[in-house]
Amino acid sequence: MSTSPDIVIIGSGMGGATLAAGLAPTGARIVILERGHQIPGDAPARDPWRIYTNSAFRAHETWLDGTGQEFEPGNYYNVGGNSKLYGAVLIRYRAEDFAEMQHLGGVSPAWPFGYDTLSPWYDKAEALYRVRGDTHADPTEPAHAGPYPHPPVPDEPAIAEVRARLQAAGVQPFSLPLGVDIDRWLANRQTGWDGYPDTRSGKMDAETCGLAEALRHDNVTLVTGAEVTGLEVGADNRRIERVTFEQRGETHNFTPRIVALAAGAVQSAALLLRAGVANRADQVGRCFMNHNASALLAIDPRFSNTSVYQKTFGLNDWYLGTEDHAPLGNLQLLGRVTPDILKIQVPGFPMPLARWISRHAIDLYVISEDLPDPESRVVLNGDRIQLLWQRSNMQAHQGLVAQVKKTFRKAGFPLVLSRLFDGRVPSHQCGTCRMGDDPATSVVDPENRSWDHPNLFVTDAAALPTSAAVNPALTVAALALRAADTITREIVS
Repeated sequence: MSTSPDIVIIGSGMGGATLAAGLAPTGARIVILERGHQIPGDAPARDPWRIYTNSAFRAHETWLDGTGQEFEPGNYYNVGGNSKLYGAVLIRYRAEDFAEMQHLGGVSPAWPFGYDTLSPWYDKAEALYRVRGDTHADPTEPAHAGPYPHPPVPDEPAIAEVRARLQAAGVQPFSLPLGVDIDRWLANRQTGWDGYPDTRSGKMDAETCGLAEALRHDNVTLVTGAEVTGLEVGADNRRIERVTFEQRGETHNFTPRIVALAAGAVQSAALLLRAGVANRADQVGRCFMNHNASALLAIDPRFSNTSVYQKTFGLNDWYLGTEDHAPLGNLQLLGRVTPDILKIQVPGFPMPLARWISRHAIDLYVISEDLPDPESRVVLNGDRIQLLWQRSNMQAHQGLVAQVKKTFRKAGFPLVLSRLFDGRVPSHQCGTCRMGDDPATSVVDPENRSWDHPNLFVTDAAALPTSAAVNPALTVAALALRAADTITREIVS
């Protein structure tokens, strides 16, 4: 392996792996540096007690919160990044999310380009990640060039009953666009996929799709256990000249033509801050966003939840707002909350009560947009990461929770419990190296290129200008493919 590859990609999550897939056909020498390792096939991947209690896959690290107190973040460093444990919802931002939108808590600013610019890259990302869905079920669905690559994952009978109840209550459930081959997933073990790490058994994630496609090409190399510790600029103070990383206690250096940073919204910002690069306007780390998110349990003693995976539909009835309310956000089913998971999350529940609740409840996840705020940021406290997250738009989130409770009661679920997620839960972290059309208020330009360093790109969720109120994975993948096109035109010219 040459120490002077054409392209170094830092991180193998959704942004890094997808970028590699887009660049692989160029023949350029590409090295992907991943600090983690591949999750082995014999890992306790379907054991909730190992996942949620012993944190078998979570990084052993602590960050500081806004008060300086230590906490353990829920981030993962594996081949494939956080996508290894994601819920596989591959949904587009709504077309309206690319324009300025007024929320109860303030204004979500416009992107530097509109939905139509990214739409063809969404098409390519959906093909790469083999998305299952229905383009006609959701009234807020933006225009597609054609149908999803595959039909939607089917509702289980209990979930079909809930969908019918909600339709009778006056709302419009739609099939979630999902990256899951359900037959392969269930053949491995009868569990849901949301929150469970995939071991190449049916989930379409950054490793099984993006990275697998990239590694089909001999010009792409994956280096694991490689933690990047430095980025150095050349004498011109413009181009990134050297990438330094540690592997098994040894220090290594690469001198690539192009560097793409895709280590995750927090770690990408931290690396740039440590290196003192791409931050001439003091924007790196600012505008950190993390969806306002809550879990809900809608309980009906008459309802029997016999589902295994559950997570097949969502609601966007309150997404764009109406004459009666401002934009509130998205609802989607959670993966099945089994008695074990419920007991882990609420240790005070006796196991018989956990079994009863799980049997008679439908499990929900609601998310509202977190608005960009320059004072909500990632900083370094010494050499430690400190997360100064300033929640925003909470009135909208509270309104969404209230609407969901009202609707599910109307649908025959008399008891609806809710819990707000805190900062330990990485509810779609983004925005710390945000894209924009003004170098004074953004870190990268509309093509994901650093304003300060023409050979540095940021292709993970750090570049997102807004969080919207849907899962960001597909948007990250679409932006990465678009950036790959930009880089391709540069390296072959």
